[in-house]
Amino acid sequence: MKILAIDCSGIVASAAIVSDEKVICEFNVNNKLTHAENLMPMISKCFEFSETNKEDLDYIAVTSGPGSFTGLRIGAATAKSIAHGLDIKLIPVPTLDCLAYNIFNPDSIIIPIMDAKKNEVYAAIYENNGEIKRLSDYMADNIDVILRLTNNYKKRIIFLGDGVPVYKSRISEFNPNFLFAPINNNMQRAATVGMIASKNTENAVDYKDFAPSYIRIPQAELESRHYTGERV
Repeated sequence: MKILAIDCSGIVASAAIVSDEKVICEFNVNNKLTHAENLMPMISKCFEFSETNKEDLDYIAVTSGPGSFTGLRIGAATAKSIAHGLDIKLIPVPTLDCLAYNIFNPDSIIIPIMDAKKNEVYAAIYENNGEIKRLSDYMADNIDVILRLTNNYKKRIIFLGDGVPVYKSRISEFNPNFLFAPINNNMQRAATVGMIASKNTENAVDYKDFAPSYIRIPQAELESRHYTGERV
């Protein structure tokens, strides 16, 4: 089974081809170019370097959110276009799950946080007891709210995600014993998206039925509702 995995829900653009439990090829770019400029060339290189034909793919996997509204739309549009062209199904993978699966420290609490702007983060709380299990809903809230939730857990707590550089000093001030993922595991990776998707093929959907999960209303829509007087 071969899967093309895509993620551009955050500041990193990532594409990978995975086969069963093997990562054949992966590209990650965290530089000045936009996801719209990076993503398709990276996907093309994945096919080239892995010597994979598009017709060999069984599924497309893509992060479903939360994350950057623009990035999620770019990832969704790209994944849906490829799935449509190849007549294969698409496997959505929650972005915060992908981050959590980058860390495999046993007997720990893993908290991925993504910068949601306006002093908020996207976050969820996970536990690793030999396998990773989500303990909370997917949240969009103030970092202090997330930090107060850590009082419910006595295990080692590890933070990761693009919200860490933004809120690292606040997190350490709250508890200097909290740990942070190393930079090579701190951001989303398409290989992780593909790995999760390969274990959850029952979640595959037709490309027409897929839409990103934003958790909160996009700012442009929010401003439009206020302008028209619509309640939010």
